[in-house]
Amino acid sequence: MTEFLAEVIGTMILIIFGGGVVASNVLNKSKGEGGGWVLITLGWGLGVTFAVFAVGNVSGAHINPAVTLGFAAVGDFPWDKVPMYISAQIIGAFIGGIIVYFAYLPHWRETKEAGLKLAVFSTDPAVRSPLSNFVTELIGTFVLVMGLLFIGANEFTEGLNPLVVGALIVAIGMSLGGPTGYAINPARDLGPRIAHALLPIPGKGSSDWGYAWIPVIGPALGGIYGALFYKAVFTSEYSGAFWAVSVIVAVILIAAAGIELKKANEAPVENNASQSL
Repeated sequence: MTEFLAEVIGTMILIIFGGGVVASNVLNKSKGEGGGWVLITLGWGLGVTFAVFAVGNVSGAHINPAVTLGFAAVGDFPWDKVPMYISAQIIGAFIGGIIVYFAYLPHWRETKEAGLKLAVFSTDPAVRSPLSNFVTELIGTFVLVMGLLFIGANEFTEGLNPLVVGALIVAIGMSLGGPTGYAINPARDLGPRIAHALLPIPGKGSSDWGYAWIPVIGPALGGIYGALFYKAVFTSEYSGAFWAVSVIVAVILIAAAGIELKKANEAPVENNASQSL
């Protein structure tokens, strides 16, 4: 098996389990309907675990462009392979989304809410606030890539590594997934979103392309910064890239906080105005 095919299959497995558990939870008349957020995080974590078991010994099972970019940014992965890996990951996620569609064929017409159908394929925020949503994805992927490097720095009993990686995904989902549904993976969101746009899903509505840049760019930046931060702080390998990205991240965080504070300060004024009327 080639590295390209391994990344296609690994990412496909991830989406079959991850998109599948979301479909089971949100589509009408599914026996798993209403299973809840904990079940969703477990499904995604196990999806990563089995994807790593499947192709980890072939390609390293990046199955995530943010991981590939992060590893390349610190010299742990060759840049000339980055386009090939990312292409494979998006293709695999696209195929995985199509497979989930076929697995739940009768349930699309039973589900009236277009937003629930889209949720099977891609993420959307609980509270739509673009820069804050971007920050959530950045932080989640920062933790992911830094966590993968933590895990890689330790020796585990043979076969345990994929389970630990899966547990990391579950922990991120439970702790940081609430605001945006934790894409933390550009391919995981983009590939299935394209599938949603192309598939003949009854009453599917918009694929929400206006939001689509956030779960792509946010995780990409978070993954790069997570790797740079790990190398700088834990191995004392400081670089110009680390300081430059640190400044960019700090500016984004401050801007997001400023926007939310402004919204919070404007809300009482609107309430008072409505009361006076």
